[in-house]
Amino acid sequence: MSDDLIHDPQGGMPRLLEIMRRLRDPETGCPWDVAQDFSTIAPYTIEEAYEVADAIERESWGELKGELGDLLFQSVFHAQMAAERGLFTFDEVADTMSDKMVARHPHVFGDESNEKSPEQQTADWEAIKARERAARAEKGVLDGVAQGLPALMRAVKLQKRAARVGFDWPSTDEVIDKIVEEAQELREATDPDHVEEEFGDLLFVMANLARHLDIDPEAALRAANAKFTRRFGEVEAALAAQGRSPEDSTLAEMDALWDAAKAREKADKSRQ
Repeated sequence: MSDDLIHDPQGGMPRLLEIMRRLRDPETGCPWDVAQDFSTIAPYTIEEAYEVADAIERESWGELKGELGDLLFQSVFHAQMAAERGLFTFDEVADTMSDKMVARHPHVFGDESNEKSPEQQTADWEAIKARERAARAEKGVLDGVAQGLPALMRAVKLQKRAARVGFDWPSTDEVIDKIVEEAQELREATDPDHVEEEFGDLLFVMANLARHLDIDPEAALRAANAKFTRRFGEVEAALAAQGRSPEDSTLAEMDALWDAAKAREKADKSRQ
């Protein structure tokens, strides 16, 4: 019966769960899958989440279906390992999320009015989360901010938590002043450890500026990466048209081609 399910193209979630169970079978499963644990799979989980974000950013909807499947498989993998240890099952994972969504949306699933602004709904959401943290005995303001988050994302979450209790600069002007101060301290640092520390401080304040400007710093940096990749590709293409490559070109030549690519982008935007 399980073989019929595994080969059923419309087997849905039960099919995926059975495939995962079979992959982890200690006697007949895949040796690689059997050898994994939570810590070895976690990096793949993070990677798959970023690939989902990448497909969305590129509006590659065909790819998105596959990437969401890859991310779902990560949840299934972790749940299977947990079930083997007697910790919890995939159904319990789904029930936990369902319970959380119902509890956090009393204006949809309860008797509260849903005639609220998005801002009020956000405030209510945060109040509910605060009560949940209190129930988990998280007493510190910063308790519960996941250690495994990307550092830039975690910086913003830490700063948001601190801002809720008034530990924040009143405007972007003070944040920019702090950036100038941190940049000067980085310039003056000489010891390698001190340089790294000051560089981290500067990044942390830059993340704070993004929060004050209501910018997602991860998204902004991804966009900057994409822009750099696009423009450097144009530099390579221009050099290739001359029968050359970056390796046998001077910095001044590449800078000139970069400026030309930048000017073309600006001209194209102005015509849009």
